[in-house]
Amino acid sequence: MQVKILALREKRAQAWDAAKKFLENKQSTDGMLSAEDAATYDKMETDIVAMGKDIERMERQAAMDSELSRPTSEPITNAPSTAGAERTGRASNEYNEDFMNVMRGNTPAHNVLSTTPNSDGGYLVPTEFERRIVQGLEEENVIRKIARVITTGAEREIPVAASGSTATWTGENAKIPESGMKFDQKTLDAFKLTNRIKVSIELMQDSMFDLAAYIAEDFARAFGAAEEEAFCIGTGVGRPTGLFTAKGADVGLTAAANGTIKADELIDLVYSLKSPYRRKAVFLMNDKTVAVVRKMKDANGQYLWQPSVQGGEPDKLLGYGLHTSPFVPLVKAGGLPIAFGDFTNYWIADRMRRTMQRLNELYAENGQVGFIGTQRVDGKVILPEGIKLLEMAA
Repeated sequence: MQVKILALREKRAQAWDAAKKFLENKQSTDGMLSAEDAATYDKMETDIVAMGKDIERMERQAAMDSELSRPTSEPITNAPSTAGAERTGRASNEYNEDFMNVMRGNTPAHNVLSTTPNSDGGYLVPTEFERRIVQGLEEENVIRKIARVITTGAEREIPVAASGSTATWTGENAKIPESGMKFDQKTLDAFKLTNRIKVSIELMQDSMFDLAAYIAEDFARAFGAAEEEAFCIGTGVGRPTGLFTAKGADVGLTAAANGTIKADELIDLVYSLKSPYRRKAVFLMNDKTVAVVRKMKDANGQYLWQPSVQGGEPDKLLGYGLHTSPFVPLVKAGGLPIAFGDFTNYWIADRMRRTMQRLNELYAENGQVGFIGTQRVDGKVILPEGIKLLEMAA
């Protein structure tokens, strides 16, 4: 699989080189393309984007294959030891077995689920099962890859220095003035996110059907999409506060036009961010915005966008990593289509653990069983100066 991914990355890079040469050869003196040449270039660009999506899909598949082929227990490489060897609580084999029995409608064999907190009417998922959901979320949710993720047991208050102290030249025996340092506070709450799916009784009775994998993957896709939308454009009311909302990151630069972006404006956006943050900074934008910046060149005639040919590495823009999300706003008047910064300044707080509830009666007349997954999460920019937005003219 990795060989195929690398080959496809190289093929995409070659296609990009061909597109650049075509664009340079066909542009007239005023930089314009004929209608026929523009259509040809658009087709080449569409193919490049499609190959990028194929690469992402194959990488997710490779990650899932690696996870599912992982042994269920570690091999013994030294002398057996009884100290600390027994797994307890949600990590125990008994808990996992009872959980899956309940999900399939069978009687628990060990009766270990009774100690599970049950505030949502469901059971906390086993440790291994939850780890698979979290991994699925990371594969489907780009914000979780680049943000800072913490786990909280209650509402979390984050102290933030709103303004730093200022040193003052002071004469001998003179009174030392106060620094005027101020503090702010960010609160990470917990908003409830739920999903409900149905599984036929015939499938559940089939021992060859991997019920755990099916539920984990389905919930991962659903939760990942809902989370990423909120992390990008959430209002903060009943859901997390997005990066691109009024309460999110700071505007680093306002474009001169309301429908186009210039290469120099991207450079200015980069340098609107303080140098310490630029060391770990990346770009975040919509795929359609990437199609706009892909044609841009710097003062030396070099294209700003460069495709990645190394697995696991994002494409580059001005030498910085480039990530995309379908929920980032598009280029339009007054819009915020691009974010650049160190996204560890966006915090995601997972409250406690995810729960699972089985619905026996609701779909019984259709020969189905329902499952409800629940999680609580919040997200917001903690330090706005660490992430800068490009704003289009009104």
